[in-house]
Amino acid sequence: MIDINELRRLADDINNLILTIHVLARFEERGIILPDVRKVIMQGEIIEQYPDDFPYPSCLLLGLSIGDRYLHACVASSGENIHVITAYYPNPDEWESDFKKGRR
Repeated sequence: MIDINELRRLADDINNLILTIHVLARFEERGIILPDVRKVIMQGEIIEQYPDDFPYPSCLLLGLSIGDRYLHACVASSGENIHVITAYYPNPDEWESDFKKGRR
């Protein structure tokens, strides 16, 4: 299981955040910037854990962006780095009002 305090320790150094070109392209499409994701890690909460993900365990975080919009960020931790998988503004039609549980 990923520990939020360990993520925050790693995110304290921006050089520990790893993003692919694909992730950066999606960020641009969605109007998300790296400081948004970093704020979610530093101030948000883990709402789902994926301990069996490969190659590293991952989790879904919920927090507020720099512009105070709810933001989901999915990240994996190698213990040395945080691999940003994706981030998006949750669609209210697909999530409960607290954005912590998906609607079925």
